[in-house]
Amino acid sequence: MPLILYQRDDCHLCDLALDVLAEARIPEFESVFIDDDQALEARYGIRVPVLHRSDTGAELDWPFSADRVKAWLS
Repeated sequence: MPLILYQRDDCHLCDLALDVLAEARIPEFESVFIDDDQALEARYGIRVPVLHRSDTGAELDWPFSADRVKAWLS
């Protein structure tokens, strides 16, 4: 299932989200930075980091734990 992590440059919470994804052993995901995209900025603005499932369109907003990510993916 394709995953996208929407994030910003120089975002402390985004760095924490990356650590959580590593802890959850999520092998592959795409990082998309919203900083220079007006549509993504309007959609995600202050919500980042957001984990998005491309197969279902479901989104998991921060804060999330490794256990929560695993449960959300199953």
